[in-house]
Amino acid sequence: MPVKHTTSSIFAKRLKEARVRARLTQEQLGINAGIDEFSASARINQYERGKHLPHLLMGQRLARALHVPTSFLYEEDDLLADLLIVAARLTRGKKKILLANAEALRQSASSRTTKPSNV
Repeated sequence: MPVKHTTSSIFAKRLKEARVRARLTQEQLGINAGIDEFSASARINQYERGKHLPHLLMGQRLARALHVPTSFLYEEDDLLADLLIVAARLTRGKKKILLANAEALRQSASSRTTKPSNV
């Protein structure tokens, strides 16, 4: 049976993952996201432990400070989260190419699962 994750546990995992990848302390991240320097470390710690889930606006500010798409912080699927990071770093033109290729993959996968009819 698949494990169900709460939004706060997913957010906590992704936030810490992105913060460590960015080589920021909890305090640095909090300050960069506009949290008062005296409470920045404690608030980020609470978010990373899943004790509190920030409002969407704060999630957006944290994502901006971490240079990740906001959706990354809320994505349950690890592979899709990694794809979001990669896609976010592409130019607009390359994002269009990636989307076209993804659509082609989806269509080729669905055409293989559809059995031809005997006419």
